[in-house]
Amino acid sequence: MSEPIRPGDQGAPVRDLHRRLLAVGHPVDALEVSGDHFGPDTTRALLAFQAERGLDEHGTVDETTQAALVEAGVRLGDRHLYLHAPMFRGDDVADLQLRLGSLGFDAGRIDGIFGPDTAGALRDFQRNTGLAVDGIAGTETVQAFLQLLGRSAGRTPVAQVRELDRLRQGNPDLRGQRLAIGQFGSSGALIAALARILRARGAHVLVLDNPDEAAQATTANDFDAVMYLGLKIENSSHSQANYFATLGFQSEGGYRLAHHCATGLDHALRSSDVPPTEAAGRQVPVLRRTRMPAVLCTLAPPSAVVLATAEIADALSTAITRWVANPAADPDQAATVEA
Repeated sequence: MSEPIRPGDQGAPVRDLHRRLLAVGHPVDALEVSGDHFGPDTTRALLAFQAERGLDEHGTVDETTQAALVEAGVRLGDRHLYLHAPMFRGDDVADLQLRLGSLGFDAGRIDGIFGPDTAGALRDFQRNTGLAVDGIAGTETVQAFLQLLGRSAGRTPVAQVRELDRLRQGNPDLRGQRLAIGQFGSSGALIAALARILRARGAHVLVLDNPDEAAQATTANDFDAVMYLGLKIENSSHSQANYFATLGFQSEGGYRLAHHCATGLDHALRSSDVPPTEAAGRQVPVLRRTRMPAVLCTLAPPSAVVLATAEIADALSTAITRWVANPAADPDQAATVEA
């Protein structure tokens, strides 16, 4: 899309927005729909959708929100799914991944992207259920999933279990570890201070400053980092430490690292009388596309963050060091120890 769709806009793009919001359970007031108008009720519905999907809640339709609206509009069985370039993306893929993982077939993280791991897990499922092993989630394969629905309900996906196992077997020494840390234009001094501390402790640190989240994720993946930490300073009342999570799945490493970071930020900002840092699951591009445990910290309020730059850098470096030492530790127990 060329320009974001904003409140006050009218016409065909807004008509399409109304249609997509209705399709995903967020209907808009009939008066705004009849006039193809982006009014207050459209904003309300859009903000509700963004919150539901773990996106930035800014009330405009940017590329990330538009992609999420498109992906949310497809259900498993609406189309054939298979390994394709570009890869299929959507809620139907996420549903497929969740069903595979809950049945013990490792499709990787449940990110709604049909990649090689999902294709391999699908073939294994077909092989084990007597279906044609073609790697295509077509009518017969989807029907087989529906028949097995009761067996998979409520189970933790195998990818989540295996991630925890990998974390337990990791190297607990920060020295020699490959770490990726990124900023998006507002926290250059902070990221530089954090990089200096981590390098002094022996880590190999890649600093990223590309404003595009997906580009940072790709570079971090190519660097083969063991973790990613992104920093943004935003005009808000409190900080957030976000990790990747979607319906039925969360990154175990990201979840634990986020809680370490939240505890550290609260310690660094304790003299500024700001609300506690929130650790929450999100689906923004940099968290969705990184292969390693990843956390995106939005730091606020700006005045307190600027005054506490050194303290925040020290707190985050300590959070990373503690996470590397025991990345599978229960975050509640870790918070008790750090306190």
